[in-house]
Amino acid sequence: MKNSVSDQSFYIESDDEDERVSERDGEEEGNDSDSSDNSSEGSQQQNRPSSYTTTWPQSYRQSMDMYGSLASPNIGFLGGTPSLSKFGSSFLSSSLTRRHTPEVLSNLIKPLLPTHGQQTPQKQSSHSLLPPIPSGRKSSIQKIDIHSRPSSKVSHEIPLPRHSTYGQSVMNGINVLCGVGILTTPYAVQQGGWWGLSILLIFSILSLYTGILLRYCLESEPGLETYPDIGQAAFGTTGRFIISIILYAELYACCVEYIILEGDNLSSLFPSAHLSIGGLVLNSRHLFAVISTLAVLPTVWLKDLSLLSYISAGGVVASVLVVACLFWVGIVDNVGIHSKGVPLNLGSLPVAIGLYGYCYSGHAVFPNIYTSMAKPSQYTSVLLTSFTIVTLLYGVVAVMGYSMFGESTLSQFTLNMPQDLVASKIALWTTVVNPFTKYALTMSPVAMCIEELIPSSHMKSPMYSILIRTLLVFSTLFVGLTIPFFGLVMALIGSLLTMLVTLILPCVCFLGILRSKVTWLQGSLCIMIIIVGVVSSTFGTISAISKIIENLS
Repeated sequence: MKNSVSDQSFYIESDDEDERVSERDGEEEGNDSDSSDNSSEGSQQQNRPSSYTTTWPQSYRQSMDMYGSLASPNIGFLGGTPSLSKFGSSFLSSSLTRRHTPEVLSNLIKPLLPTHGQQTPQKQSSHSLLPPIPSGRKSSIQKIDIHSRPSSKVSHEIPLPRHSTYGQSVMNGINVLCGVGILTTPYAVQQGGWWGLSILLIFSILSLYTGILLRYCLESEPGLETYPDIGQAAFGTTGRFIISIILYAELYACCVEYIILEGDNLSSLFPSAHLSIGGLVLNSRHLFAVISTLAVLPTVWLKDLSLLSYISAGGVVASVLVVACLFWVGIVDNVGIHSKGVPLNLGSLPVAIGLYGYCYSGHAVFPNIYTSMAKPSQYTSVLLTSFTIVTLLYGVVAVMGYSMFGESTLSQFTLNMPQDLVASKIALWTTVVNPFTKYALTMSPVAMCIEELIPSSHMKSPMYSILIRTLLVFSTLFVGLTIPFFGLVMALIGSLLTMLVTLILPCVCFLGILRSKVTWLQGSLCIMIIIVGVVSSTFGTISAISKIIENLS
């Protein structure tokens, strides 16, 4: 990213030319001053992207790369490029072992507590968020201009290259989209009826289109890499702040769901467990929610999340395993299909809308997937493949689960499965273990954005970071115990937050950034999607809140 604010600049070369950097400084500085007068257009292009990496939150790119990365081998049958298969891992997982690692990302792979005599780095420069360069350029010089706050250090690191293959990008997309939402799809059918299942397909198509719109926004001008960057390009700093807060609120709410999920599933495994402390009695669900919170707390303190990133990549495998257990119970264990269901349930259809919307809450990570691809031109195909696979998976689970359990379907189909069957226990334990690997990765972006607000004079003390993360974790426990309704909380998240992130904001930002280039058809589609998103969000939010209040009373 270039800035014309200073005439000084650093030139960083590849590994085999590091020793000659200092010799070229004077020569390159002279060349730079000569070329600065070539055109005003080039100067304007240098100025525009500078603010994208100097405005809060600066840690978004790195934290979401960690959250959305998938450490997987090259997937040959999905069209992975053979020449890139040697990388054998996702964009981020490979970068963890590279010699040149950006400063902010290096914080993610350091222990929380510094060793004796080690100085804790100051607040990091925005230059650690430089856009990727093609991996084929091994001997090129990268220019990094000095443009940061006085207290920031300038990173002399080479930006991470694009090298995620087609197959790895598809798996990253599936891993982001296919989460705990798959457990609620039978419940969504129970709430909305069989005809309500068409909403899943509609949201899939609309979400696919808005995911493609994010690509056009990213390509609109240099320096755009993340969702907050898009918001800033469309509506300035205010847009960046609003979108960032919405994205972080969605991540925080997901952590609340993890706590509720743990309490529900562990209490179904050990229903008689309880704890009495003085006059306080914790039932099974409350007890396991507290235990789960204490168990995940140390993982949130860690700054080295690379191991959790590898483990959480098994989320796709875990989802497939749980689905396989559902079909095993229904077909092999002869639980069978006992209910024909109802065609349409208008009374609770808005709740189903929120649940279906939650299923496609991956847009926060899509820009990171795009900027990490070796061939960005394949991004649309990656999204199409990911959405097709995930929608089919959601659909078959919804049909099978509702056919098996009918109107008695609970918010998580694992709670309906007979407890005495081996397949049921496998599904339950898989559901229990999976959030332990995802909680820290989901909470870390929220914690990091708050840590950015700590004055630089206090950054040397790790206690501030520990305190912030501890308070965040226990706040999710408090919210989870206060509103212990997994399905309704998910419907609220899907209606209030996911509709904004997935449907409304991509269209609004697209129209704001490319207003002069938008065709009549594109504009009409965007307006239609915005209307669908606003109506769905309004009715879904009101319905979810009213049902939560009703259950609490």
